[in-house]
Amino acid sequence: MGVSTVTATRILKGQMAGEFGEETQLEMDKFPYVALSKTYNTDSQVPDSAGTATAFLCGVKTNRGTLAVNAATVLGNCMSSKGNEVQSILRWAKDAGKSVGVVTTTRITHATPAAAFAHSADRNWYSDSNMPPEAIAQGCKDIAWQLIENIPDIEVILGGGRKYMYPLGTPDVEYPEDPKANGTRNDGEDLVKVWQEKKDPSKVSRYVWNRSQLLSLDKEHVDYVLGLFEPNDMAYELKRRNTTDPSLSEMVDSAIHILQKNHLGYFLLVEGGRIDHGHHAGEASLALHEAVELDRAIHVAEDLTSEEDTLTVVTADHSHVFTFGGYPPRGNPILGKTPELSDADFKPYTSILYGNGPGFKLERGERVNISDIDTTNPNYQAQAAVPLKVETHGGEDVAILAKGPMAHLFHGVCEQSYIPYVMAYAACIGENKAHCSQRAYHSDSALLSFSFTSVLPLVVWLVL
Repeated sequence: MGVSTVTATRILKGQMAGEFGEETQLEMDKFPYVALSKTYNTDSQVPDSAGTATAFLCGVKTNRGTLAVNAATVLGNCMSSKGNEVQSILRWAKDAGKSVGVVTTTRITHATPAAAFAHSADRNWYSDSNMPPEAIAQGCKDIAWQLIENIPDIEVILGGGRKYMYPLGTPDVEYPEDPKANGTRNDGEDLVKVWQEKKDPSKVSRYVWNRSQLLSLDKEHVDYVLGLFEPNDMAYELKRRNTTDPSLSEMVDSAIHILQKNHLGYFLLVEGGRIDHGHHAGEASLALHEAVELDRAIHVAEDLTSEEDTLTVVTADHSHVFTFGGYPPRGNPILGKTPELSDADFKPYTSILYGNGPGFKLERGERVNISDIDTTNPNYQAQAAVPLKVETHGGEDVAILAKGPMAHLFHGVCEQSYIPYVMAYAACIGENKAHCSQRAYHSDSALLSFSFTSVLPLVVWLVL
């Protein structure tokens, strides 16, 4: 969700509505405060999503591939994480009595959502079957287990990742004939059942696994919801089945309606995580349509909240080596070819390109001629300069856009780890609360009315 992705998304959104696109406004464009975030990890010039999620959720920079632990943790080394765990703003909010939620289009155990509730020396320890035996013997727990056990009263959990919750070989409820969708847990635990058993019987808790179940919830009377809509990551927006999978904006709508019942406010983390996956595959159409849906989700959040009492932050965990150029005329299809041929090899090219990735291809030692290729096809891989099986993240700064209480504190160029402290300051949670007793801070609003929604592209941002 780098700046180039935001700009291309703006154009695509407009062109989907029959406009030129360049003049279109994204919902995030309307936010009055903008800053830049430095995204490097402590050991990596170009970051990984686990390290960046730890920064913008826990306020601590850390090593690539590690989750909600400080930089003393060595990637993959269970023992090095002991005593080096750091807490996220989701935990700070929960400890202050606020309701909390996590919404993502990836598996719920993926890097960005996981940094909100788990601590791990390896971001890939989704289930115990993904962990080395020595890590299990040393007492480290997988991310799915931590989702249920670390903060057992998260009010809203929505995303993918069913297979990490069930015993090894358990057929999936939606894809019973697909062995890749089967449960993965070696410990025999049914974590969905554990989640249900941990809930106060006087409260209303619901587990849902498809769109109709989510949309039919009586949100005014539901206290807890766990929604897992795919065995792994959720489907791309362009490939989503309306009958089974909710959109990101629908999940955000449900989440806010459930969370806003708490008079103390709430914290909501929203990740448009498959923007990142589309870029990694070199499939710009998938990535940009995901970003358009993220913008719809931001609009939903705006309709359900007030700038008077809700701080909304939109940012990314990192960029990608995604760019577009070539002097196309105003209104040229953002996913299309430029009108002019290359003046070097006299072949057509797209304005969208990647610095590296799977789109690098040669025919007889020359760049592939794309004259007869439909570059708007969702599965088209944009051409890349360097051959890699998977396109990489970018290392440049990313934007932070904010509105609401204390949003003016996002300005200039800042470390990514600065982000959660502004949100905590605005909401009077975490360790620094001296200002909360000052009469001037209260203004005309009751302090307890403060809530905030963090909407991440990572990115949601990110996201990875």
